[in-house]
Amino acid sequence: MYRKEIYVFNGNRPVPAVIRNYEEKDFPGLISIQQETFPPPFPSELWWNDEQLQNHVKLFPEGALCIEVDGEIAGSMTGLLVDDDGHSADHTWAEMTDNGYIRNHNPDGNTLYVVDISVRPSYRQLGLGKWLMQSMYEVVVHLGLERLLGGGRMPGYHHKAKEWTAEQYLEAVIRGECKDPVITFLLRCGRTPVKVVADYLEDEESCNYGALMEWKNPFRTGKG
Repeated sequence: MYRKEIYVFNGNRPVPAVIRNYEEKDFPGLISIQQETFPPPFPSELWWNDEQLQNHVKLFPEGALCIEVDGEIAGSMTGLLVDDDGHSADHTWAEMTDNGYIRNHNPDGNTLYVVDISVRPSYRQLGLGKWLMQSMYEVVVHLGLERLLGGGRMPGYHHKAKEWTAEQYLEAVIRGECKDPVITFLLRCGRTPVKVVADYLEDEESCNYGALMEWKNPFRTGKG
């Protein structure tokens, strides 16, 4: 199982934090994080429920991570294993994650697919999301997988949808012509774009688009 003790920084002040696998006792805190992280117009039915979280810790506990700051759960990240040929055919979040229930988790899969990453808004200045992403990369390396893959929301796209296609918006973010709260964060974490997928997730701000982005295991380069 995974456990890492670190310091995160609030300005210049080091703050102790722990990244570990989440457990049943953490479920109320995890659901609260979802509610704070994805307020309306994000659909409330997409917030975690107890059955989904039970599946996460039962089917793939290695991919169920949370981060505590001063004893309070401040963020989480969840994944499952899928078998992917590297070409990433169009799909929806619901199809790849079994609507977040991950009953389609494949223990023999070659790719860790990101189901979700969430950080409480009040803790976002601490860089917790990047620490969670780095920790999931470590899971990829530990399990000998080929890569991490997931669809990123594009919440800034609705501001540009009348003048740019979703692909043009993603390219503009990559060129640094504009910033997107999610895509820019993923780029800073080392993820690289694969493609844009229409109708990826019910999300008004992203106009229902998602950007598939990957991180390849550097120890498996050239394989698969």
